Amino acid sequence: MRTLFLCFGLLSSLLHADDWPQWLGPQRDGVWRETGIVDAFPPGGPKVLWRMKIGGGYTGPAVANGRVYLMDRQVAEKSSVPGNAFARGVIPGSERVLCLDEKTGVLIWEHRYDCTYTMSYSTGPRCTPVVSEGKLWTLGAEGNLFCLDASKGTVLWSHDFKKEYGVQTPMWGFAGHPLLDGQRLICLCGGQGSVAVAFDKDSGKEIWRALDAREPGYCPPTMIEAGGTKHLILWHPQSVNSLDPATGKVFWSYPWEVRAGLTVATPRLAGDKLLLSSFYTSSKCFQLDASKPEATLLWEGKSFSEKNTDTLHSLISTPFIENGHIYGVCSYGQLRCLKLDSGERVWETMAATTGGPLVRWATAFIVKNGDRFFLANELGDLIIAKLSPKGYEEISRAKLLKPTTTDPRRAVVWSHPAFADRCVFMRNDEEIVCASLAK
Repeated sequence: MRTLFLCFGLLSSLLHADDWPQWLGPQRDGVWRETGIVDAFPPGGPKVLWRMKIGGGYTGPAVANGRVYLMDRQVAEKSSVPGNAFARGVIPGSERVLCLDEKTGVLIWEHRYDCTYTMSYSTGPRCTPVVSEGKLWTLGAEGNLFCLDASKGTVLWSHDFKKEYGVQTPMWGFAGHPLLDGQRLICLCGGQGSVAVAFDKDSGKEIWRALDAREPGYCPPTMIEAGGTKHLILWHPQSVNSLDPATGKVFWSYPWEVRAGLTVATPRLAGDKLLLSSFYTSSKCFQLDASKPEATLLWEGKSFSEKNTDTLHSLISTPFIENGHIYGVCSYGQLRCLKLDSGERVWETMAATTGGPLVRWATAFIVKNGDRFFLANELGDLIIAKLSPKGYEEISRAKLLKPTTTDPRRAVVWSHPAFADRCVFMRNDEEIVCASLAK
């Protein structure tokens, strides 16, 4: 019996469990580090533990301390959404912050506030919540920033970006996932001198504001370290910028005019190389200095076309970099492999996204686990695959959700999943599902 207990204890120590408390996971890098995960899905797909009805939204869930946090949209009665999703309407309604029990999906609390939408693609909020030390921070599509008690849902402090900073709602809403850095909560805001604003995470007091631009874009504030220095990377539609996260002082800036304001995909660091990719204006890769906070352009794509692309033209999906190669989804759904040092294309496939035809904005979200990847595509499929310079090797696939968002004139799932406690949490505009991925 003693031997049995020792074996069980050893097994428990080897099995590593994690929360998913923010955008792209615990380290904000798109890596799921849990062990004890299935090698392939069983017949019929992974076991669904629960489903819970929710409203519309692009917000990916955050999972922490046995709870699931997400946001949705409730359209007011007798209100109508423009038939053309690109049109900016004035749509009364509310946004909700929801807290669910991780094991059952049962609603624990909700925070609801009036929120009239004025942006294009008005399905719902965009930003994944941030959870830390008993607090929850959320940013709605119209610029409502809240700090809530994570256990009760009570408001600790809040800001209204449009009222306080004199900004207009971006074409596609406020979408830069807030970044928690020590005592600072860093947000993409907009306005004169306030493209980025750092708030005290506990009091909500402004610590610093930085940068001017005609619009803030949609790219999440991103923290990296290079040359022994922490850099805050802020990519807006006129330039890539590296800032001192403590003060907002600019270390370096590189001009880059990006069409339609589409700075979206999260910047990715690999060693001393920093990659950024845009839908219309291809990719740029910067070489970071080893001794001081400076950067030089290593290579860039030359295409300004959404169809005749060269390197990688990302929109929604964040690329992944491993062993000197980039894996990312291009403008019409092409999952591509490129060489990091040059941008040279190695291969591409449509198997992970549409399964065949090129489709504008088609996408799949890429998360690494062990020696393989989990890809959640816009069709509601979850795929286990290996990605290497040799090609795309699909291991297993399961349908977990039906596509419901019709903003792009077809039904899609455009919400990033969360992976925690050996489960996947995925949502559309009607429900959130929790499925076990435990071996």
